Parts: sequence; structure tokens; C-alpha cells
Amino acid sequence: MSESAVQTHYRACHLCEAICGLEIKTQGKEILSIRGDKDDPISQGYICPKATAIADIHNDPDRLRKPVKKVDGQWVEISWQEAIDTVAQRLVDMQNRFGDDSVGFYAGNPGVHNYGNLTHGSLLRRAVKTKNHFSATSLDQLPHQLTSYAMYGHQFLIPIPDIDRTDLLVILGGNPMASNGSIMTMPNAPKRLKDLQARGGKLVVLDPRRSETAEVADQHIFVKPGADAYVLMAIINTLFDENLLKLGHLEQHLEDLETVRVAAKPFDLELAEKQSGVSAGVIKTLAHELANTERAVIYGRMGVSVQEFGTVCQWAIQVINILIGALDREGGALPTSPAFAYVQKGTKGGGHFKLFNSRVSGLPEFGGELPAVVMAEEMLTPGEGQIKAMVTIAGNPVISSANASDLDSAFAGLEFFVAFDFYINATTRHADIILPPTSPLEHDHYDIAFFRLAVRNSTRYNPAVFAANDDSMHDWEIFNALAAKVAELKGNDFRPLPAPDLLVAHGIEHDHYGVHNNPDIALDMNKIKAAPHGIDLGPLVPGLPDRLATESGKIDCAPDFIINDLERLSNVASKVKSGELLLIGRRHVRSNNSWMHNYHRLVKGKPRWQLMMHPDDMHARGIDNNAQVTIESRVGKVTTTVIATDEVMPGVVSLPHGWGHKKPGVKMNIATQQEGVNCNELTDDKFIDAASGNAALNGVPVQVSTVV
Repeated sequence: MSESAVQTHYRACHLCEAICGLEIKTQGKEILSIRGDKDDPISQGYICPKATAIADIHNDPDRLRKPVKKVDGQWVEISWQEAIDTVAQRLVDMQNRFGDDSVGFYAGNPGVHNYGNLTHGSLLRRAVKTKNHFSATSLDQLPHQLTSYAMYGHQFLIPIPDIDRTDLLVILGGNPMASNGSIMTMPNAPKRLKDLQARGGKLVVLDPRRSETAEVADQHIFVKPGADAYVLMAIINTLFDENLLKLGHLEQHLEDLETVRVAAKPFDLELAEKQSGVSAGVIKTLAHELANTERAVIYGRMGVSVQEFGTVCQWAIQVINILIGALDREGGALPTSPAFAYVQKGTKGGGHFKLFNSRVSGLPEFGGELPAVVMAEEMLTPGEGQIKAMVTIAGNPVISSANASDLDSAFAGLEFFVAFDFYINATTRHADIILPPTSPLEHDHYDIAFFRLAVRNSTRYNPAVFAANDDSMHDWEIFNALAAKVAELKGNDFRPLPAPDLLVAHGIEHDHYGVHNNPDIALDMNKIKAAPHGIDLGPLVPGLPDRLATESGKIDCAPDFIINDLERLSNVASKVKSGELLLIGRRHVRSNNSWMHNYHRLVKGKPRWQLMMHPDDMHARGIDNNAQVTIESRVGKVTTTVIATDEVMPGVVSLPHGWGHKKPGVKMNIATQQEGVNCNELTDDKFIDAASGNAALNGVPVQVSTVV
């Protein structure tokens, strides 16, 4: 018998927000190579080390291929029919016994990279009908979405830096050299940042750590963790005070700008210097450069989102872009124009805020989700509405959420827990049943989420690389089947949804480029499928005023709940006690989520899990380089290795996210061999951004001491 022919497939990498184009060569069931697709309109052949690990995921012996059920503490494979029937019955029984809200849902961010999850995941939620929904959104980008909802009327109308045409990019708490953009899909960040500098532009980074991006910046400014809001407010104050405003075409579309001017008045340069450690002169110069550079933009990411003033920071960034004439302008920050889910007035999913609150702490919902920081207390606190059963979807909150120890105990104490996942990780080890969907290469792909956030408009559909096994199910098929069974048990009607590509095809036909709105282009799924490398839809374009979804049809510059939170900012006292340091996270190009630590290609090389600490802070505590240290916060304590580096500013320590897999029952062979600890055993579920309920995972006060 002759060997199978070598085949070439084109695919989007789903392992981070950059969604780089891939060229995958296969022979039979074997993956021969994974390279960058040079004809992809955005990534143009670039890939990072994560992409090659897609083969490792597909072939990983630890990846579950069939449903498993825990029987007497051991995992046993069961049929899909038994799995669907059992899960549906248990969920309905729990609600019959304890009420609708006794079931909770948690969705992790890997699910956003799987379009079948996005198109069909809501089916099960609607069938179960509970208020207790959580996701990684409130451990990450909630302040971005909430700010866009409040100012522009839609949570996904997020202006994106026009990186390819700007002449001044100011980044706070972002590290695109490691992330390739985040809430800014920007593959090949190294080249794009070099191109910015080559055309005479300037890159400025404010960060408590000299990150990979700060290393290549024209200017790096150390800023105290959690104090970015003072710098941003001082810039706003300076722009108003010195009449440096360039409102341009947006001026007639702004409301309550005077409220912003008055609210910013107390936040002068001297206060900002005192609170942030950034000199008044540097802040003033930065304000002038932003105002006087023809094409400038300011952008903030994780470091300013996951802190106690995350919403104020993201709002202030939008305000600065408005004041300097950067919003809705080439080279500034622009709305995206994706082929699917184009946001304009009337687009569904815009959001809502504070329709209800969490049972125990009273934190507000946003878009139907409660903040993830209340998950543990909602499971552990007795009373009506206590969560007794959980459904997790592509998530590992015991590693990724605040106060991980309490959350670990909460999951261990559930009466029933079902996980949509193909790993037995630190969270799913507590499950009763695990439902594993097909491998990423066994299903087709259309990126719904990140074309919405890309620095250039494009579209791309990819068929499956391998045929799925007959005894496997795609995630959307699992949602259809399980929701149908739950509805049947509850005596409700249910209509399954067709395959995701059909739903997306219908959406594209009726969307911005479709024949109904744009007959000259008449984009449809057939045209997209006929272009395996994707279709370039051009650069980002202005037009925000016509797309505003606010009731007034204008930009709300001063949402009440944000303006009110400025009082908290003006009155906050330092939480740092004598001897305490402020803990921040960090990102590496080989890592993103906790499950990426189970692949040798991504964990090999120098260890990256150690605590970074400034030599002066180590000397003051009598700590030697490479010593074992204890890190202790209000909620937890871990022990790890410390390394001395001036990469972090004095008073700051850095521990990366996603490590700490050495837990009984975890079945991820490579990950459990790694020495890193879980930084979220130190983060505090009571340390939050009060305006949104988002977790404050940066700027956590800790004590560090040598292990005796």
C-alpha cells in the first residue's frame, strides 16, 4: 500500500489573541510541520513558539478523548449517551431540590477561541436558567468592556490602536512583545513596533517591570503598581488646564465633557508623583507629547485592568484619546469592521450593568455575569441561592482566579460538578463527569472574537485538519444534546441550533459586508471558504459617531459610576505596611493559559516561574539570590525560588500566572513536573476594582522572607 499523500492545510492559531495564520502539513494522521502562513493578510508568515505546540495538543496522551465519570475516586470512561443523560438529570435534580440558582457556570478564556462554544454555549445556559454565571472576563478585560458599554453603548465597540499608522504609542501595563497584542490583535508585534520606530515614531511604556516591550521602547517609565490612575488623571488635568485639547470632528458628539474637567481638577501633577513615583515633569512632558504628536494613541492592558482602579484607568485612557484627537482618527484608536458581529446601533449583546447583584457580597452583574471573585463565597456560604453544582467550560479557575485556596475548597465541596474540558487539571480533578470536545484540529474554525479586536480588518474560515472520530463530539454538538435533554426533563420546548458555520454564514450575509448592506462587496461564506489564507478587508477606518449605541447617540464622557469612583481614588490611603512589597504578574511569549504548561516545547529552556525581586529589597531582608523564599499575603502563603533583578522596580515583586500544577489528582504529566507555584494562592478575592467587581490581581501587598 502506498503512503498517504502530503497535504497542506491553512489554519488560524487559536492559542492567543494574535490568531496568526498557519500552514500545517500532514501525512495521514501525522503532523509533519507547522509554519507561518506568509499569505495571511495580518500575520504575513509570523508565528510565535506557541503555534508549534498545536501538534502537541492534538497528540497529547493526557488529553481526554471520551467522557469520563468518577467512580469510587477513579476515572472511568462512559458513553456519550450516559454522560448526557446523567449530567442533565443531575442538574435538573439539583435545581428541583435547591432552586434555579443552585447551579453555577464558569467559562474560561480558551473557549473564546472556539467558535462552536461561542455560537452554542448559551443554549445550555438558557435551558438551565440560573443567575450564577461567571467567566474569565472579570479576571481580565471586564474594565475594557464595561467602559465601552458605558461610553459608546456596546461592550464590544472597543477602539483599537491603529498601530500601523501611529507615530506615538503609549502603553500602560501591556506587553505586546510577549502577548502579540491583547484586546489589540496584533500578530508580529516585534516587527510592527520596529516599523513604528523606523518611521520616526516613538514607543513609551509605563510598567512596574522592564518588560520585553519596555526593553525595546524608546522610553520606559517605572510606575507603582495600582497607581496608574493618578498618572492618567494628571494627564487629563494637564490637557484641560493648558488648553491642549484637539476634539476635532468628535466635538459635537461628546456629552458631559465639562464634568470630566471638573472631576479631574483635584488630580494634579504633584499628587500623581506622590502616589505613582513618576515625576511630575515626566507626566507633564508625556501629556504634551500626546497632545502635540499628529498621530498619537494611548493604550492600557492587563496591568491597568486587573488592579483596584481598573475601570477608572480604562475610562481615563479613552478620555485622553478623545482629548488629544486620537479617537476615531487614523493613527489613533479606531473601531474595527469585522465581517461577522460588526457593532453598530441596534447590535445585540451591547450589555447591561447592575440588573442584579451577587447574593453574599452584593457585587454587580455585567452582561448577565457576576464577578468571578465571588464564586467561592457563593459556593461556601449556606442559605437560599447557595451554589451546589457547577458547570465549567474550558476553565481552570483554581489556578486562574483570586484566592485559589478557598476556591479549591469550594469546588471540592460541591454536590455535583461537570466540566467541559479535555484535561484533568487543578479544577476538573474535582469534577464528577468531564465532557471532552474534539481536538482543535478536528473541527472547523472561524474566529468570532478576535477579528473584532484586530489592528487590520480581515476574515478567514478554516476547515478541520483531521476528521473527528465517530465516537467524539464537537463542543456545539454537546451543547445541543445536553440543552435538549435538560429542556426535556423540565418539560420545556427546545430548538437545536444548526452547525456554527451555517450560523456565521447567515450572520455575514446580513452584516456590514454582506449583500444586504454592501452589494458591491457581497461577501459571503462561499467567498471566504474559497480563500484559505483569508481575505484582507483593509485598514481600520473612522466612523465611530455613526455606530454609537448609547441612548443619546453621543459619547458619554462621564458615566456616573466612574465619576463617583474618583472619590475613592482621591481618598485612598496606602495599603502597604512596613516591610510589604507589591506583587504583580508577568507574561511570557511561550505561555498564555495554565493548560499550556503540558507541552515540552513550551516549558523547555530556562525556568520562568521564579519570583523576581529587586536586589535592594533582597538585601534589606537578608535574602540571597536563588534562595527559597516564602511569599505571604492576607489569604495565602507559597514557597518558591527568588531571583535578583533590576527588571522590577524597588518595592515590587513579580510572579507569573498559570503555574502550580502539583496537586493530587491532576493528570497533566509535563505540567505536574514543573516547579512553579500558583500566584493566585496569594491574590485576594476581597481586593477588587470596586467600580466593576473585576479582580485586582496586580498590586497585591505581600511579605517575602527567607525559608528558615
